[in-house]
Amino acid sequence: MPKSHRVIKVLLVEDHNMVRRAFRRMLEDESDFKVVGEASDGLGAVKAANKLRPDVVISDFALPRLMGGAVIQQILQTNPTTAVLILSMHSEPSYVRASLDAGARGYLLKTALDLDFIEAVRKVADGRTVIDSRIMMPSFLTASATRPPTPRELEVLRLIGEGKSNKEIADVLCISSGTVAVHRANIMQALALGNTAKLTLYAIGRGLINIG
Repeated sequence: MPKSHRVIKVLLVEDHNMVRRAFRRMLEDESDFKVVGEASDGLGAVKAANKLRPDVVISDFALPRLMGGAVIQQILQTNPTTAVLILSMHSEPSYVRASLDAGARGYLLKTALDLDFIEAVRKVADGRTVIDSRIMMPSFLTASATRPPTPRELEVLRLIGEGKSNKEIADVLCISSGTVAVHRANIMQALALGNTAKLTLYAIGRGLINIG
């Protein structure tokens, strides 16, 4: 049982109705949660968060219309005190890293036990970070030496994710191919992601690439 009488306002974001209802029932069985709204896609999540101002947003990662990282970023732009907990089927470290860099406080797999899920929501509401223990996150992905990419690096990363070569990126951004190569190396070092495939997954996770 929770130790305080605080009621945590929750927004649920999930495109599968049955899954969303199941998580709602789990939350409503606890006296310290109040589900104030639901959304079934990324754009709806941003709109609902701006209207309802929840304490916690519990969101799927792979959402229609807007991917998880972009959802997190847009919600936190107008609701910086809201905690976002990603609840996903995807354990890919690039997606986890994209979520955390966008501002999520937690990333949990959907197969989490009931107790793990409930306690994770309480922890992120208290300002703590939660990562599912079953996600095989290499230690270097969360090391202090890594960092989120800069705005310029995100531009380069978006173009990398679109499959453009260094020369093509240079032409788009009006910089030299050598500068693009430096940006690419810096991005890989900053994110500790060692190949283009993983960079592309990260870009998708941050919503830099429209895959719809």
